Amino acid sequence: MANPFQFLQQTRAEIAKVVWPTRREVLVTTAMVFLMAVVFAIFFFFVDWVIRQGLELILTIFG
Repeated sequence: MANPFQFLQQTRAEIAKVVWPTRREVLVTTAMVFLMAVVFAIFFFFVDWVIRQGLELILTIFG
């Protein structure tokens, strides 16, 4: 096991190897996440609506 000083040096060396995203990349990926969340919300809203209408129809006919 390395001493704490060596551990900190190795940690800093590993962090220096990390490739951080640019501001533009962060903004684009954030926008895509929000866009996909909206798309999926709309999709599941309509799926839920279709299922609800179908169940109401079945319960009206057989209820």
